[in-house]
Amino acid sequence: MITPLPGITETKPGTATRAFPGIDAEILNEAGETTSAGYLAISSPWPSMLRTVWGDDQRFRETYWSKWDNTYFPGDGAKLDDDGYFWILGRVDDVLNVAGHRIGTMEVESALVDHPTVAESAVVGKAHEIKGESIAAFVTLKEGHGSSETLETELRNHVAKKIGAIAKPELVIFSADLPKTRSGKIMRRLLKDIAEGRTVGDTTTLADPAVVNKLQDMYQGEED
Repeated sequence: MITPLPGITETKPGTATRAFPGIDAEILNEAGETTSAGYLAISSPWPSMLRTVWGDDQRFRETYWSKWDNTYFPGDGAKLDDDGYFWILGRVDDVLNVAGHRIGTMEVESALVDHPTVAESAVVGKAHEIKGESIAAFVTLKEGHGSSETLETELRNHVAKKIGAIAKPELVIFSADLPKTRSGKIMRRLLKDIAEGRTVGDTTTLADPAVVNKLQDMYQGEED
């Protein structure tokens, strides 16, 4: 749906590049208005599109067509950069329950990447005795920016300003890279394992399994 054409599209690490010919992809907000960061949407029919879910037409309509009129919503958050390239931020149905408040991980990730120093982020829930869940944010900074306690505080406050104090990450871990599959998908279940201090699950699908070890070492340093 969104993919580079070999020999034609200039690639860029981390981005899905542009929509394939015949695919009308765009980024919309809750009101269905075009924006630079929000929900990924397909605004017109395309070849070989799914027509229904076998035996459950209503589920198909509610899942993919109920957010806006006549617009397909795959359930992903995304953003557009200055070159018109799509960056897939993750599923918007990943919801955390923080002190009784439902907070989408994509909301917090979008707020973080809105900060001028942040290149990429991934947010997961961490078990909390009082809140039920707290927010742990893994952040990759843009070239030329270094991690510091001052920047950590700035990022936490930036999220609070964009969303609200309840969405402030309790933990911010800076990393040069995030664990991704060979297709570029961030493996959030591994980040959750790291944040909760559990034994990390299967890493065989990762493009670079060493990233997990580095993150574990960094997290242990934060805890100490």
